[in-house]
Amino acid sequence: MDSSQGIQEQRIVIPNSHNEKLVGLLHETGSIEIVVLCHGFRSNKNFEIMKNVAVAIEKEGISAFRFDFSGNGESEGSFYYGNYNYEADDLHSVIQYFSNINRVVTIILGHSKGGDVVLLYASKYHNIPNVINLSGRYDLKKGIEERLGEGFLERIKKQGYIDVKDGDSGYRVTEESLMDRLNTDMHEACLKIETECRVMTVHGSDDETVPVEDAKEFAKIIPNHKLEIVEGADHCYTKYQSQLVSTVMEFIKTVIVNNN
Repeated sequence: MDSSQGIQEQRIVIPNSHNEKLVGLLHETGSIEIVVLCHGFRSNKNFEIMKNVAVAIEKEGISAFRFDFSGNGESEGSFYYGNYNYEADDLHSVIQYFSNINRVVTIILGHSKGGDVVLLYASKYHNIPNVINLSGRYDLKKGIEERLGEGFLERIKKQGYIDVKDGDSGYRVTEESLMDRLNTDMHEACLKIETECRVMTVHGSDDETVPVEDAKEFAKIIPNHKLEIVEGADHCYTKYQSQLVSTVMEFIKTVIVNNN
């Protein structure tokens, strides 16, 4: 608890549609509006970007909620590669939860894979007026070989899975979960985002994980779109957290504070 502000992070557990418990932290300011933050691949609610953005939102007197997708962090469920639509449904459960207690989720923000998830959500549910996509990938057929190695499609068809080492741990990619990713079409999804929904894409110019060209592709097809490129920033905005936070906050203040 930050006693100087009198604001407390509340641990909240929300069941998803598969009855798995999703664990999140609510930065409660008492505002009716809530901004929901979504982490990326093999990450969690405590990732630096999630924490820094949540704290900045809280300082503006707006509540923020950061949570772990199923199979990540403290949440229940198994970790799956792919799983984009499953995570969009997790997000739906979170938004429903707040809606049921008379709170309004006015903005959803996601980083990396979370950026794709918030865009998929907007294309599917049409009930959120503002979306922030931080460094999401436009073409999900790209970036796979870097993780799974050459000839991944032949190898996975042969043995049904690929085991990937990731630092001290690892994960298994099944053929089903790989096909889930390959069949998730962000271009098609973005065409279904309603024109009333405001979308901002933020991307680092020096992102080596997801090239900045992906951000420009989103800008071409999403109707009500703002593109912000953070010069010099990498995929995790390592030395550019303050620029990232101020870019995000400028957008949030425009859509929430001005509307009030």
